[in-house]
Amino acid sequence: MAATFLLLLLPVVVLVLFPSARSARDADAVVSRIAFGSCANQSAPQPIWDAVTGFDPQVFVWLGDNIYGDNKRPFRVFGKERTVGPWKNVPRFYPSTEEELRRRYQLARAQPGYARLRERAQVIGTWDDHDYGLNDAGKEFSGKVFTQRLMLDFLDEAEDSKRRKQAGVYTSYMFGPEGKRVKVILLDTRYHRDPILSDGTILGDPQWQWLERELHGPRSEITIIGSSIQVVSNLSATTGPLFYVESWSRFPRERERLFRLIDSSKRNGVIFISGDVHFGEITRFDCGAHYPLYDVTSSGLTQSVENSLPAVFQPIMRLLAVLTPTTMRVFNPNCQYKSCTTGQPNFGAIEIDWNAVPPRMKLELRDVEGHSVHSVEFPISELQPSGAHAIKKQAHGYRRHCTLETELPWLTRYRLALLFFGIIAAFSIAVVLLAVICLSSIKMCSKKEKKE
Repeated sequence: MAATFLLLLLPVVVLVLFPSARSARDADAVVSRIAFGSCANQSAPQPIWDAVTGFDPQVFVWLGDNIYGDNKRPFRVFGKERTVGPWKNVPRFYPSTEEELRRRYQLARAQPGYARLRERAQVIGTWDDHDYGLNDAGKEFSGKVFTQRLMLDFLDEAEDSKRRKQAGVYTSYMFGPEGKRVKVILLDTRYHRDPILSDGTILGDPQWQWLERELHGPRSEITIIGSSIQVVSNLSATTGPLFYVESWSRFPRERERLFRLIDSSKRNGVIFISGDVHFGEITRFDCGAHYPLYDVTSSGLTQSVENSLPAVFQPIMRLLAVLTPTTMRVFNPNCQYKSCTTGQPNFGAIEIDWNAVPPRMKLELRDVEGHSVHSVEFPISELQPSGAHAIKKQAHGYRRHCTLETELPWLTRYRLALLFFGIIAAFSIAVVLLAVICLSSIKMCSKKEKKE
């Protein structure tokens, strides 16, 4: 009888002595650790889950490309089927069938490390293009109805959930008791998105109306907005015309609308988390609201720019990251690399110390071993108009974390392109000069032979 009583009492003792052991599924549980990530190829090794579970998150947030559900044709510039280049006549990416997509989700769920995480943490998430069904796709993608159903099955979404009835997978969650509340808002940047160069909408009218209600709704100390694509960074402005990536900056009016909505809602503690780009960084925009807006980009859990290249090219990739102009990236001594980016597999981590006076928050990127590669830490009170970092907007002049990349001087903005084309030009000139020298030498030798 005594043994039975002790067994019944044990869970209560654990919750009293170790309050963090309470599941985030309990609405009143204090949430102090949240992990997030994106870009996980279901067919690739996934050792990073050991590091994620080692962080012991109460909540894990998928930020898209949770699987790679589309298919890719070979890289071909010439031939009958050309998948890249100015003469491309066949799309490089094409969608899978519903059955193929279902098998890929099953493969992802069967990953042992991910299965352990699901047992220990509440898993929530949104999607990006590759799990939506097609690379870079938006509202025009015809398979989005069945891909939405399969994605929600993957997340164990309840059959009576609103997400199964609405057009799109956007949703929100509120964690924690009063005074220690964390709200997570997950956006859908695919279902209603207009073509990239249209400067149209990303979210669509129904989702915008919903987001406005969410931001003006019940207060929380921290509000995490999950976007599958980057919100603050505008990499395309400084890497074009060499390459472009998807981001909110490709829809400038939509991004400005988002910042205005956050500002007008008077909501404190807003931060962004994002994925998609196959590298990790922390950026910050000081002129979007009356306090700094951080965007922690974690990408990817398996897919990363450095791992896609031979090891000999990885130092070159890190050098290019240093040379790429940026006005929004956060630089500090906590970075593993000088660029304050990571091109290796990574996941994001948020730690909240509710017991500190005042409470503090740490935003972090961690590698496959669980080691920190970049972090920022600050009192939560700084993310409000009256905080120590409250923003006083100025009319003009350069200001880090405020000047947009598109406002950089021309020579600075296109530094990478100028360097690239300069190297190509120098190499071409060197080849031409070498050819001229060789031809001149041959002619001189021929003349000498004739004279002799």
